[in-house]
Amino acid sequence: MFKKRRQLIFVYSVKDANPNGDPLNDNHPRYDEESGQILSSDVRIKRTARDEMMADGRDVFVDGQSLTLKKRFEALKKKLGTKTGEETLKRCIDTRLFGATFSLGSKESFSWTGPVQFKWARSLNTQKPVLIQGTAAFATNEGNTQRSFRTEYIVPYALMCASAIANEAASETTGATDEDLDCLKESLWSGTQNLITRSKTEHHPLLLIEITYKEDAKTHICSVEEYITLTDPAGNTLSENDQIGLRTLRDFNLDISSLTEKLERMSEKIENISIIADDRLALTDKTKKVTVERR
Repeated sequence: MFKKRRQLIFVYSVKDANPNGDPLNDNHPRYDEESGQILSSDVRIKRTARDEMMADGRDVFVDGQSLTLKKRFEALKKKLGTKTGEETLKRCIDTRLFGATFSLGSKESFSWTGPVQFKWARSLNTQKPVLIQGTAAFATNEGNTQRSFRTEYIVPYALMCASAIANEAASETTGATDEDLDCLKESLWSGTQNLITRSKTEHHPLLLIEITYKEDAKTHICSVEEYITLTDPAGNTLSENDQIGLRTLRDFNLDISSLTEKLERMSEKIENISIIADDRLALTDKTKKVTVERR
């Protein structure tokens, strides 16, 4: 288990893609009708990290295959040489981090609250999804001389902000470690770069902040996206139309001054702050007290 609470703040861009389609709404990008912000669920974000962990050869419980829990458990039990569900799931990095509900009827049942809890990601800018139409590869029926049509939704440009809390108390149950948290941090960054599918290409990691709190510091920052501001390159506030018109990194600055000022006020409870940023990202910090690693 780990003993110090951590918080992750992750900003990534999405260009001409669908951050998280709603299957019950024709795969329309999830969005807030009132604010015009694009949304992405915690499940989608965890999948990005989990897929990268799998690609790196780590054992996971939820592997995306259409299997029953029993069949997945039996396959892992055989691979890992384990006997019980608890023993098996403690060997899987995703269940150590994100928790799980495990039930084989009267044989064995338990539920773990995941130490790492992501909130839904929200775009920092207002944006409008676009409906794209095109032709499919094949005709619908035999004898048709024309191919059928297809439709899909994309988001022209969204700057998504996600955050997560790593709760040390819950790690006592799942066995999550500091090494697991380090793996999650790297998997978020590299996994977002490696989202190479038709609907997810052009997801790009821009900023990853990790706050490590001191032991027994029972605190974190709520609604972190409210501490991050988009401005134009001259530092002026962007209008709603300006936000909708964003298309490249050259169009804006990311101002984290309010966040770093908040962190400064919480300094007695913070052990370390790590900041990684894309080398092209224009980042504004008026406190000038944080060190940024550029990638």
